[in-house]
Order: sequence, then C-alpha cells, then structure tokens
Amino acid sequence: MADVDVFSALANPVRREILVRLRRGPCAVSELATGFDIGRPAVSEHLQVLRRAKLVRDEPRGRERYYHLDPRPLADVESWLGAFTRYWEKRMAALDDLLNEEEG
Repeated sequence: MADVDVFSALANPVRREILVRLRRGPCAVSELATGFDIGRPAVSEHLQVLRRAKLVRDEPRGRERYYHLDPRPLADVESWLGAFTRYWEKRMAALDDLLNEEEG
C-alpha cells in the first residue's frame, strides 16, 4: 500500500472526526465507530487511510486493535498554513495602517 498524503487524509470529515476523538486517548475500532452513520468496516477503512498517512498507529490488544493519534505529520500542515497566516496578518496590518491614515 502506498503512503497517503496528509492533506488527502484530512480532506474527509469522518477522518477528521476520528482524529478529534483520538485526541482523548487510544480507542478500539468498536469505540470509534460509535456515533457515526457508517458501519465499523467503513470506519476501519478510514483508519487505514489515516494509518498510511502516519496520523495514527495501531496496537493489537487481544482481539482488538487500538488506535493512537500521532500528531507529528500535522506539523507539515501547520507549516504550510503558516505562510497563509502570515500573508493575511500582513494584509490586515496594511488595512489597519490605511484606516488609521484616513482617520488622522
């Protein structure tokens, strides 16, 4: 199986919700599937995408697999978004300067 791009993995709302749930701690697939309008097999497929993106890791415990959040790949997303944050901060500062000139 090929690696999955973190951005592609995050594009799906079910996968984003799984990551939110895993922030609270490791969970078995059966726990994670609760509350979704999709079945456990579909949740398992989403977990495999997240695993290939290295956003989660799995740990076998008896008959269950527990999934753990691995936030390290999110640093790439944060770095990429940081450029846009800086862009908008500069634009807003320029607008603020312009408005202050108009008032003064």
